[in-house]
Amino acid sequence: MDARLSRMLHLLIHMGRRDGPLTSEAAAVMLGTNPVVVRRTMAGLREAGYVRSTKGHGGGWMLTRGLDQLTMLDVYRALGEQRVFALGPADPAPACLVEQAVNESLGGALREAEALLIRRLSEVSLADIATDFEQRLAAMPGIVAAAERHI
Repeated sequence: MDARLSRMLHLLIHMGRRDGPLTSEAAAVMLGTNPVVVRRTMAGLREAGYVRSTKGHGGGWMLTRGLDQLTMLDVYRALGEQRVFALGPADPAPACLVEQAVNESLGGALREAEALLIRRLSEVSLADIATDFEQRLAAMPGIVAAAERHI
C-alpha cells in the first residue's frame, strides 16, 4: 500500500475540522507535496462523492459528508484500491513444483491478510480517528496552538 491512503486520511480529517474550503495549495503545504498532486489524488474522492471543489476566490475542497459517514475503506477504494502488499511470487506461473507450492502457500496467506485488513478498514470511521486525535491533543495542552496552526 502506498502512502496515499495515509496522506488522504490525514487531509480529510483536517478538512472535517475546518470551517470552509481548503485550497489545493494549502493542502499541498500540509502534505509536503504540490497542488497538482493534491488535485489528482482528490479526483477519485470527488468521483466517489466524498468531496467537492469550487473554483475561484474563496474556493477549494470541502467534504460532502461528515467524518462519521466515511470509513478508511471508503477512502481506500476511492483512491483506486492500490495493491495492499508488495509481497508476491517471484514467478506467477513457475514450472518448478516447489515454487508452485510456495506460491500457493504465500498466496493463501496474503489473501487472508488482505481480507483481514479490508475488514478492519471498513470498521474505522474518520470520526474515530479524529476522536483519537482530539484525545491526544487534550492530553498535551502545550501543543494546541501548533496543532491548530496546522489546520
